[in-house]
Amino acid sequence: MNSHPPFGVPWSSPAAAGFDPTRFARVLNRAQSLGSEGLLVLREGRAVGGMGNPAWKANIRSIRKSILCALIGMAVAEGRMDLSATLESLGIDDREGLSPMERGATVYDLLTARSGIMHPAGYESDWMKQIKPPRHAHPPGTRWTYNNWDFNALGTIYERATGQGIPEAFAGRLAAPLGMEDFAAGDAFHVPSPESLHPAYPIRLSARDLARFGQLWLQEGRWGEEQLVPADWVRASVRPVSDAGDDGAYGYMWWLCRDGIHLPGVILPRDACSARGWGGHFLLVVPSLDLVVVHRAQTETEPFRTVSKPAMGLLTAALLDSLV
Repeated sequence: MNSHPPFGVPWSSPAAAGFDPTRFARVLNRAQSLGSEGLLVLREGRAVGGMGNPAWKANIRSIRKSILCALIGMAVAEGRMDLSATLESLGIDDREGLSPMERGATVYDLLTARSGIMHPAGYESDWMKQIKPPRHAHPPGTRWTYNNWDFNALGTIYERATGQGIPEAFAGRLAAPLGMEDFAAGDAFHVPSPESLHPAYPIRLSARDLARFGQLWLQEGRWGEEQLVPADWVRASVRPVSDAGDDGAYGYMWWLCRDGIHLPGVILPRDACSARGWGGHFLLVVPSLDLVVVHRAQTETEPFRTVSKPAMGLLTAALLDSLV
């Protein structure tokens, strides 16, 4: 495990970082042809190369959830949050009212997307709404469903437990110590919803700042001489809890690898994990290869240029094939 921050001294060439230069160039060309807004590759904590403007900021979409995982890990270590606490004990409810069964869900159930609470949620895509089973179909802890209600309610629980808003916590506890260059006040914010009491918490980041967060996870929460996130929490977060079908597995708001399955069209090392955002925002971390990959899509202004999971899988396969 390395503990050096990225962007200190970039690699002199892809070859110096262990990539075949010709194949690596093809990867960048492929990203360009896909309509990608940006691609940034780190090896051993140092920038290898990429395409697009690494300082371009955009909403990272659902990657926000993996960032909340980091903040929750800090709060748990400080004794401010208890994963076994129930929603009943925390006074968590919602506009339509939670049933006694739903109020029995724990913080751990929400963290692993297994609460069974299918109350309407804010910031939901059409796909999220389509995959939700009916309310009360499954007791807490018995079934995994990718569910924004869990993720948004976790934000409320975190803010009540710590007395600090997620935007302020992210700025002070992650962005500042990681030396994020492009993040500014106002890039993290709340989005309220008429459907639910629990707002979403979007964050706008550049590729190079998002890469820092990926490098932090690769280094098991350590940055330089400081342990920002407890190492045991990072390890627990990427331990599979649920089978996620064609997406591999799911942990603490991180997508994980299951028998090589993680993205379509590529077999990845078993320790690969990723944070993903709608439209083609990907943060891929592969500790065994000392590799961090950030992919950005133009989802800020219409017409959007989205990049699909199959396309991202083939791009990742080409990148791994360029390693020598």
